[in-house]
Amino acid sequence: MIDPSNRWGGSLGHVQDGAMSNDSAAEIRQERRDWMTQHRDLYLQSGGTQGHVMDISEVGGHPFTTHCLIKVRGRKSGTTRIVPLIYGDIGGEIVVVASKGGADRHPDWYLNLRADEHVDVQIATQAFRATWREPEDVERHKVWDFMAGVYPPYITYQRSTARHIPVIMMTPVATIDVFGMSDLQS
Repeated sequence: MIDPSNRWGGSLGHVQDGAMSNDSAAEIRQERRDWMTQHRDLYLQSGGTQGHVMDISEVGGHPFTTHCLIKVRGRKSGTTRIVPLIYGDIGGEIVVVASKGGADRHPDWYLNLRADEHVDVQIATQAFRATWREPEDVERHKVWDFMAGVYPPYITYQRSTARHIPVIMMTPVATIDVFGMSDLQS
């Protein structure tokens, strides 16, 4: 079982506390990467029967938080990347947030997504090719508020960075095979 208490610090504290050494921040980043890798691998190895719903209440989330996987190709490396992300559903669109825990740089998966007009997404045991968009203005504010309800720490993340945290809405256009560990090899 994955221990989410280490995902955003656990006993290590939170990045947004401000009084943290570079070593402590690096340790938290590594804990996050380790948790995300374990989560992704659980999701992939189970074919989506595990990892879709996770209890992340110990890190500010909810006991019943839904996660998807997105698959993107590295814009520079060409390597396939599969990333677990919290998602919401608004009117049939899958919504994810490129928060990177409130870091000052966008997550790589977001930069890779922007390099392609389609993205592959898996929700539990179903996978889709999807188009994506970033909502703007009033719609973006409504979607942001919805996602902050899905995962309240997004509010703190936005306060901890000067960058505008992107919100992405994906519309499934075709059914595809679920992701597998072998997808990480390409």
